[in-house]
Amino acid sequence: MKDRSHNEAMAELFRDDPAFAVDYLNSVIEEGDQADLLMALRQLAVASGGISSVAERAHLNPTQLYRTLSPDGNPELRSLSAVLKAMGMRLSVQSI
Repeated sequence: MKDRSHNEAMAELFRDDPAFAVDYLNSVIEEGDQADLLMALRQLAVASGGISSVAERAHLNPTQLYRTLSPDGNPELRSLSAVLKAMGMRLSVQSI
């Protein structure tokens, strides 16, 4: 049995259970840690066919997307919305 990384395991979970992916991403956003959000988005991108594939569907430069989703990345709202749309999701606001 081959060992796999945490990121690979999370990507597989997200791929197998899209509802879990949405719930997980919402919980990360609620906690407000940007580094965790970017890691979750990278894992979701892997689950959605890879960074290059997501970048193509989002009409973004793959190199720029790699940098945007890096631990030091700071995505613009426009880029974040495009990436989420490419992965079949969108941002929304709810009352608390």
